[in-house]
Amino acid sequence: MNQEQIIEKLSNLIENKQIKDLREFLQSINSADFPNILENVDEDKIIMIYRLLSKEKAAEVFVELNHDDQEKLINCLTDAEIKNVMNEIYMDDAVDLIEEMPSNVVKRILTNTKPANRKIINELLKYPDDTAGTLMTTEFIDLKESMTVDDAFKYIKQRALKKETVYNCYVVTTDRKLLGIIDIKDLLIADRNELIRNIMDTNVVKVNTLEDQEEVTRIFDKYNYVALPVVDQENRLVGIITIDDAIDVIQEETLEDFEKMAAITPDDGDSYLKTSVFKHAKNRILWLLVLMVSAMFTGQIIEHFESAISTLPLLVAFIPMLMDTGGNCGSQTSTLIIRGLAMNEISTKDIFRAIWKELRVSLIVGIVLAIANSIRIILQYNDLKIAFVVGFTLICTVTIAKLLGCILPIIAKQLKLDPAIMAAPLITTIVDTLSVLVFFNISTFVFHL
Repeated sequence: MNQEQIIEKLSNLIENKQIKDLREFLQSINSADFPNILENVDEDKIIMIYRLLSKEKAAEVFVELNHDDQEKLINCLTDAEIKNVMNEIYMDDAVDLIEEMPSNVVKRILTNTKPANRKIINELLKYPDDTAGTLMTTEFIDLKESMTVDDAFKYIKQRALKKETVYNCYVVTTDRKLLGIIDIKDLLIADRNELIRNIMDTNVVKVNTLEDQEEVTRIFDKYNYVALPVVDQENRLVGIITIDDAIDVIQEETLEDFEKMAAITPDDGDSYLKTSVFKHAKNRILWLLVLMVSAMFTGQIIEHFESAISTLPLLVAFIPMLMDTGGNCGSQTSTLIIRGLAMNEISTKDIFRAIWKELRVSLIVGIVLAIANSIRIILQYNDLKIAFVVGFTLICTVTIAKLLGCILPIIAKQLKLDPAIMAAPLITTIVDTLSVLVFFNISTFVFHL
């Protein structure tokens, strides 16, 4: 059943007041589909639909909603209903919720949260932004090495409903030092009387609570984990990060990089349509001002060579092509280098290898483009000197652009800046200025202007 059919059926059930059928139908809908469905339902019916869900389903749906819809829903729910939600959602989702809500809503949420959970939430909120500590949940299965497999199954069965995942179980000491990891498959095929210490994997890949979230996602990508243990400075297991949270980080980081590469100040994650016109303008205008001021240098260079232009006006016709080609070459290289840095295919120590590679690429590309343009100029203008000037400038421009596109992102990485800021708009602006400078200097030398 597609979304339109679901919405139509929901509307019919609500209109005909078939509450029992409506409740059953709501339970059959996947929680992840509710945000899109509720967008197409009248606001006065949303709260009724939400209240017909079971406690578990209501919590799942609540987590899937965007922050604006969550706030609206909280304002409509009773304290008892908020308490049910906070009892059912996982701690990492509770922390995300509290971080995004206004203070008056946060106060109401915490008031309706169990004291024990409130304490955990406050502990998780102390970790710096964008670290493993802010991503982790404290709900995981921990086993003792002295347990038998049979003991482990009994223990898991008692606690599994309140844990985010049981695919991986973590073996800890009495003081919570992490000893090993065991997945549910190993437990299923092991002898029931076998000790956990004999079948656990002691080669555990883990992260510290202060590890950067981007490094966490790289570990997930490298090892294909569904969960990753998080330890403190004393190697005590304090939480786990699950794959769904890692995917959220990847999406956030990718969006942020795209925005920086487009010379847009990253926003707080709101969708395009939900972001106000003023906010869109504010996010874009700063970089546009910087790039506009930078581009003025190109105009000053052209003005400086005004006498050369007046002597040979045809030179002006080639400026757009040289600037565009240089900008495109720089953008190509910077995109590849930024991607390589993000994927850990390139490190800062590889800068000279990257320069040598791009130098050879730029010479090949530059010579091919120069030959193509020289042939066109000779056929169109029958002027060998202009063909030489434009061709040689193209080789120089392509080389400069590709070297800048290679070097600047790596330098940014070395300086602990986001390499994405050294992307197309900034590279293009710099290359435009340099290409015009090179072009007119070569022109004045060849034509003695």
